[in-house]
Amino acid sequence: MTALSSQPYKGTRDYYPAEKRVQNYIFSMWRRVSEQYGYEEYGTPLLEPLEVYAAKSGQEIVNDQTYTFMDRGDRQVAIRPEMTPSVSRLVAGKRQEMAYPARLYSIANFMRYERPQRGREREFWQLNVDLFGVDDVRADAEIISMGNDLLRAFGATSEMYEIKVNNRKVIQQMMSGYLGLDTAQSEQMMKLFDRKNKIDAADFRDQALGIFGESGGQEGLSKIAALLSAKTINDLPAEVLGCEAMAEVRELFTILINSGITSAKFDITLMRGLDYYTGTVFEFFDTDPENNRSLFGGGRYDGLVGLFGAEPISAVGFAPGLTTTELFLASHKLLPVFHSTTEVYLVVLEGGEAAASKLARDLRAEGVKTELDITNRKTDKQIKTALKKDIPFIIFVGAEEAESQLYPFKVTASTEEKTLSFERIVSTIKDRRIKRESDIDDLFV
Repeated sequence: MTALSSQPYKGTRDYYPAEKRVQNYIFSMWRRVSEQYGYEEYGTPLLEPLEVYAAKSGQEIVNDQTYTFMDRGDRQVAIRPEMTPSVSRLVAGKRQEMAYPARLYSIANFMRYERPQRGREREFWQLNVDLFGVDDVRADAEIISMGNDLLRAFGATSEMYEIKVNNRKVIQQMMSGYLGLDTAQSEQMMKLFDRKNKIDAADFRDQALGIFGESGGQEGLSKIAALLSAKTINDLPAEVLGCEAMAEVRELFTILINSGITSAKFDITLMRGLDYYTGTVFEFFDTDPENNRSLFGGGRYDGLVGLFGAEPISAVGFAPGLTTTELFLASHKLLPVFHSTTEVYLVVLEGGEAAASKLARDLRAEGVKTELDITNRKTDKQIKTALKKDIPFIIFVGAEEAESQLYPFKVTASTEEKTLSFERIVSTIKDRRIKRESDIDDLFV
């Protein structure tokens, strides 16, 4: 019989304890910032009927990237490739009962069948933040501000990232009113603009010529050149600058500037590929040359809830990914040093079995995360296990310690060792929780 592979399914990851610590750190920061803004957590099923995504997610996701199958009831279902349709369905289900504005967030995993590469996996985790029931750009500004505060919460500064902003209504005016494209051509051109930074200039030009057709190709390329040369909103061609939606864009930037957000800039080439966006769209980008990529994005999608038979409601949201966040933090050296979640390891010496078991129970009753060695191994092997697990403290328990109620207490990151009472052990470990790792040598002071 051939041995089974120990590797996970292609495009997915195993999270060993060390990786799980990083994941939990990022999740905890996401949760903290979301709840600081008044957002509440929700959950939806991993499986949805395929039509939930087919309506608006875009053909590339539905046809090429979604994991679908027929269940035993002959229903075509999909493993969720994104959250926005699901949360829209959830809101539609209690449209009249919910209080608005409704501020919702979730942390969930998703699957898409695409080519695995750096920062892109088939199974991925995201924070999903959505605001329902506010029609104007104040909601857009709040969502962008949350994204900004998320990065700041990890220690990022404004020089480490930039925020590119556009508006789907401006894009529609650009495609039809300025470039003169019909609906089919507009969709093709939007997809091309969305890939602009992933293909070379000659390929972009050739594909644009193909969309314009022979008669309007050169004029169209000249108009695109005028768009790409615009450094500010005021540099845009008059046909684009004069559309009504530009007032929304200007108002949004006024709010962002007044909120102290200096990393945002208007980018006429930003498209955001999903079909359901209806207004503001935005993306956060890492400025590190070694990790110069999109971090996350979002936008306004006012029409999606109405697809589920409920009265339509405005909505705006965004979705940072775990892996791209981790790469950003690593590239800017913002990841803390993590240790085991276990706080103390009890090494059992000869004659100390009963006392060690009682000490473990007492420590756990005080909220101390305690691992008790139950192997009857030699002392050096027990110590080696504690060190390999990166547990910060070791307590030695034998017959003598059981009698005196005083225990050798070792800091594994140093040579420091003291003999402490139970009460002092508890207070020392609890002090460690509120001290930075760099202060660990001062714990006995």
